[in-house]
Amino acid sequence: MDIKNLTIKDALSAFQNKEFSPDELRSEFLKLIKKENPKLNAYLEVFRKAGPASPHPHSAQSADLRAMGDPQSSHPLYGVPCAVKDNILIENTRCTAGSKILEDYVSVYDATVIKKLREAGAVFLGKTNLDEFAMGSSTENSAFGPTKNPHDPSRVPGGSSGGSAAAVAAGLSVFALGSDTGGSIRLPASFCGVVGLKPTYGRVSRFGLMAMASSLDQIGPITKNVYDAALVLNIISGQDKLDSTTAPKEVPDYTYGIDDSIKGLKIGVPKEYFALLSEASGEGEGKGLDDDVRNAVNKAISNIKSLGAEIVDISLPHSEYALAAYYIIMPCESSANLARYDGIKYGFSIINKLKAPIGKANRGSSISRSDIGTKNLLDVYLESRGKGFGEEARRRIMLGTYALSAGYYEAYYKKALEVRTLIKKDFDEAFKKVNVIVGPTAPTPAFKLGEKTDDPLSMYLGDIYTVAINLAGVPAISVPCGFVNKEGNDLPIGLQIIGKHFDEATILKVGRNFENN
Repeated sequence: MDIKNLTIKDALSAFQNKEFSPDELRSEFLKLIKKENPKLNAYLEVFRKAGPASPHPHSAQSADLRAMGDPQSSHPLYGVPCAVKDNILIENTRCTAGSKILEDYVSVYDATVIKKLREAGAVFLGKTNLDEFAMGSSTENSAFGPTKNPHDPSRVPGGSSGGSAAAVAAGLSVFALGSDTGGSIRLPASFCGVVGLKPTYGRVSRFGLMAMASSLDQIGPITKNVYDAALVLNIISGQDKLDSTTAPKEVPDYTYGIDDSIKGLKIGVPKEYFALLSEASGEGEGKGLDDDVRNAVNKAISNIKSLGAEIVDISLPHSEYALAAYYIIMPCESSANLARYDGIKYGFSIINKLKAPIGKANRGSSISRSDIGTKNLLDVYLESRGKGFGEEARRRIMLGTYALSAGYYEAYYKKALEVRTLIKKDFDEAFKKVNVIVGPTAPTPAFKLGEKTDDPLSMYLGDIYTVAINLAGVPAISVPCGFVNKEGNDLPIGLQIIGKHFDEATILKVGRNFENN
């Protein structure tokens, strides 16, 4: 059974034709994961036993569901295996957010998206690796080791949803869920050659997603093609009483009309997107944006034009300020959200090291009673957070706390919010002239493991084409648009398609037409 390239539509068709059963498919995926995951570190935990974490009473393992005449009619993802980023809660399973501070945390409830996937009949294969608390662009910041790119294991898969993207790209799952705060679905999708969709802010419930930056975070699908992304979006979208930021808007069938012609659609190409990185990095003309990426994206735009769409040159004048605004707003919100991890209520605590006898606690550990210094409650907080959080998480917490402090709030955070408003207005004005906007997803193909870990600013520049979308709250999708050969390996390149608020249907249609052409 060749399952590596299996799509949702393929799996459902195979079940219908009795080519194999959901149980057999799940078993094959578990065998493949056992073989391939040690090389990639895409999964942090694999659900090998049937139970509440994997199949559900209303999924592939249920005898009463098997007895139904057509289970797919009421369970549209009946028996389809998927992976879940390890910052999305699944009841009675560990959820680490890629952090040592939560390495033993077990969720007591399901995220809303997990409930919806269960009800749709999906089967969960396991939890995937990520940058700690989704803070990163390479999945190198995980406390449990980096994930590697399936196209070249010496390179990063992108981040922060790198485990999910790598699992789908390597054929270790049919689809996966990720979260996107500043490009964390789209960047790994671009680097791994798969489809990654960030829905409109408020389209998908965030209840049960471990918050990093609450006004920016959004859950979305990572899939093998655009049609599958539409199928998953159908399931996970909708207003949720448990998340007040979800919008009271009707959810359309995103697969309906997805193959319709895009003739006559107006496609905006921002002039800033092909000069932006040069300005932000201080490089000369033509530097920054990889030439192969530029060529592949230009070719993709010509391809879309050949389908009957009209290409329109547009301007997003405040794009150059998006990265600076994002890297103030995101750390500020992160420092507030991560304040709850204090070593008292749950998660890693320095005082837990004293539960074992000193000799036992010290074997293989650098922590001793003198290190712990539990003289008062403040010491517990400081020691627990200092040892529980990784370097990047500590960096962003400190940046955010500084920017929110007295005397700096108006100079930094308030000013960044004003810039955010201008960026949103840029998109609003552009969408009066065009139906969608296109450009690169990332300025380069996947870079080498360790190449940017000592240069955070260089790493942050990789987000330059994605962060504005989160600041504006609009939807965007990354679809593969070619390859570039680096050191004998073909590395994928992503085309980003951006839409109006709650108009995921149009970007899905453009993406579908492009991938089918």
